[in-house]
Amino acid sequence: MTIEALYQIFLHHPTVQTDTRKLKQGDLFFALKGPTFNGNTFAVKALEAGAAYAIVDEDTDSTDERIIKTNNVLETLQQLAKHHREQFNIPFIAITGSNGKTTTKELVHTVLSSRYKTYTTEGNLNNHIGVPLTLLRIKKDAEMAVIEMGANHQKEIESYCVYAQPTHGIITNCGKAHLEGFGGVEGVRKGKGELYDFIRNHNGTIFAFDDYDYLHDMSKGIKNIVLYGTKKGEVTGSVLESEPFLSVTITNDAPLKSINTQLVGDYNLPNVLCAVAVGKHFHVSDEKIKSAIESYVPSNSRSQLIEKGTNKIILDAYNANPTSMRAAIENFSNIHSANKVLMLGGMMELGKESVAEHESIVNLIDEHRWKDVILVGGDFNKFEHGFIYFETSQEAADWFHQQFYEDTYILVKGSRSMQMERVVED
Repeated sequence: MTIEALYQIFLHHPTVQTDTRKLKQGDLFFALKGPTFNGNTFAVKALEAGAAYAIVDEDTDSTDERIIKTNNVLETLQQLAKHHREQFNIPFIAITGSNGKTTTKELVHTVLSSRYKTYTTEGNLNNHIGVPLTLLRIKKDAEMAVIEMGANHQKEIESYCVYAQPTHGIITNCGKAHLEGFGGVEGVRKGKGELYDFIRNHNGTIFAFDDYDYLHDMSKGIKNIVLYGTKKGEVTGSVLESEPFLSVTITNDAPLKSINTQLVGDYNLPNVLCAVAVGKHFHVSDEKIKSAIESYVPSNSRSQLIEKGTNKIILDAYNANPTSMRAAIENFSNIHSANKVLMLGGMMELGKESVAEHESIVNLIDEHRWKDVILVGGDFNKFEHGFIYFETSQEAADWFHQQFYEDTYILVKGSRSMQMERVVED
């Protein structure tokens, strides 16, 4: 079956599912497979559960005509997403980066949604499966699309651009993340820069943080650049207040003046400025930009402030790498409180640099005074330090629930696999 023919089926059944447990009546089931699962074995079950069709790449025992066999289900899903994308003539804004891409995506989506019908990446659907699923969820009433792209190796962003075809691009930053897969910081810049390469080759537009010199180098040859920063750019701003929430003053726009966010951490300043710059570029009013950003409440363990009794917990446990970990610790050190507790999980995918990066974080911790420091997993056990150490977040949680902190600030951060949010769960 051709992609064009499959697309006609999709138009009648425009909801795609890859998990039979989430199937609804009339869905299209794509039987993806991986090292530990094979969706082909669930094709018949998917039809019995209400799927309209099941797309497979292996033979099944069934003769049901609703089973469509292709050479490769994943490639078919991606090609279908590309074909669907080609039906739209609207801005597609792609966002990637080592840190802050999800928060930036949420802020940009919130701002654009105040004026336009805007679709965006849901949750963490930002990989080779999530990006095409995101594209296929965009309906014909779309006026804007904001697509998050995650990556842990080179050529990954390049592959996403083939079917997402972004007209606009944002690289939030290039830090020490996924060093093992990218092969060092230069590899990170090359990998993330694949988005700029696509924009450059297709005469698109980028939004770039002026303060990062490396983004200037990476963006050479791109004609359409909208800059934002602390000193130069179409939008400039600075931190007005960062405790407990970030307040930003817009320094080159008298009508907009200040924005009082519900985000924790001054490291979110570039994310806010980016959202403002995107909003202004697409003619969203100052009033709507301010209202949208101020109403955004972070979730999913990203820069959340949780109050429990007299304690304040900064939960930033969705992910961590050396760059974001340092920013979080330094921001936390500036909070005015006599009682501050660090509960930090290990950082993953750092390859041969992992031990040194964990040790560097411990050295940074040593520069400040804390009530308690608890380190969990990762390579925090590969060298000597004087802090409390646990192998798992569950062990740390058991310890935490035996403490009786009062009037204390607590920072909880770690890589996703560490599940540091368990520490503060009831």
